Amino acid sequence: MSLSRRITSSVAAAALALPTVAVAVPAAATPPISFVDRGWPGQSSGQPFGGQSYGGQYGATYGRTASIDATDATTEQSVGIVQISTVVDFDAGEAAGTGIVLDATADGGGALVVTNHHVVEGATNIEVTDPVTGETATAEVLGFDAVKDVAVLRVDSTSLSAVDTDTAGVDVGDAVVAVGDAGGDGGSLTAAAGTVTALRQRIDVTEDDGSVATLRRLIEVDSDIIPGDSGGALLAADGDVVGMNVAASSGSIGIDGYVIPMRRVLTVVDAVLAGDAGGTVTLGYSAFLGVGLSTSGGAATIGNVVAGSPAADAGLAAGDTVTALDGTAVTSPARLRRLVRRHQPGEQVDVTWRDTAGTSHSATVGLDRAPVA
Repeated sequence: MSLSRRITSSVAAAALALPTVAVAVPAAATPPISFVDRGWPGQSSGQPFGGQSYGGQYGATYGRTASIDATDATTEQSVGIVQISTVVDFDAGEAAGTGIVLDATADGGGALVVTNHHVVEGATNIEVTDPVTGETATAEVLGFDAVKDVAVLRVDSTSLSAVDTDTAGVDVGDAVVAVGDAGGDGGSLTAAAGTVTALRQRIDVTEDDGSVATLRRLIEVDSDIIPGDSGGALLAADGDVVGMNVAASSGSIGIDGYVIPMRRVLTVVDAVLAGDAGGTVTLGYSAFLGVGLSTSGGAATIGNVVAGSPAADAGLAAGDTVTALDGTAVTSPARLRRLVRRHQPGEQVDVTWRDTAGTSHSATVGLDRAPVA
């Protein structure tokens, strides 16, 4: 049955907060390009914890006005494709997307799932749902490459089914189907048929903070890829996964989808599993003190504290200023972040701070796990 979905700028569906973006080609009549997942709009606290620039997953709106035609994905097309939902920045927002199961029982430690980095960026809690069985399980990030926009997850489940992948590549004119959780609503998956229209494409994506992320060597398709589809699969005619959905143009006509080739995805997976943190690959989670730093002034003044965190239990509060960590003077927010990054989550540090009355305090604080960078 054909589905027709009309998305407007006022719709607040799952994962619809998108940055403004532009294609790295002459501006003639080319519509802008957007990541196809960025979080739920309107739920940002406006003050990401730790001053770590973990924001950007929420707070914008999605301006597409094109009618989207897709079909319900068949059972065969849905095998190995999962829905991903995240809590962002300690309940500051939520996001949703799609993932691909590469290995159902990787080393006996649960399923191995790959998705876009921007789907899980800023996440402090990740859940993965099998749309076929309805089973939901928690997941952790093993590592990611923000430049290639690929993240590798370990899911606490042994009942998921894996996809078949094809790294031989595709040709222009090949028939393909983009499968994902279109709309991010957690319902049944959708399948958008199309063809490959170009190869080795480059797009420049302008982030919320004005920085530009460049994605290279992408497959361009005319399949309707929309928010919620990020991290989903591009299927070849034989059903094998040849790529991972990542971005789409916006506008009323001529919508193009962009897909990371599976060979490029798997290079990141191999690096993460090998523990190779060189180049643009980051492994696991960074340490986090559990406080958000004020953006005003030069000192490491606390803007907010994560409720229930060791920092909160130690008595740190908004308005306090951190003056030392493990005996090393803290003179700025950047200095505090550098000192914290020398540690691993779970380690303990000695924190010295000055409260709003000018009284100095010290305590041993356990470090939390930071939101996904």
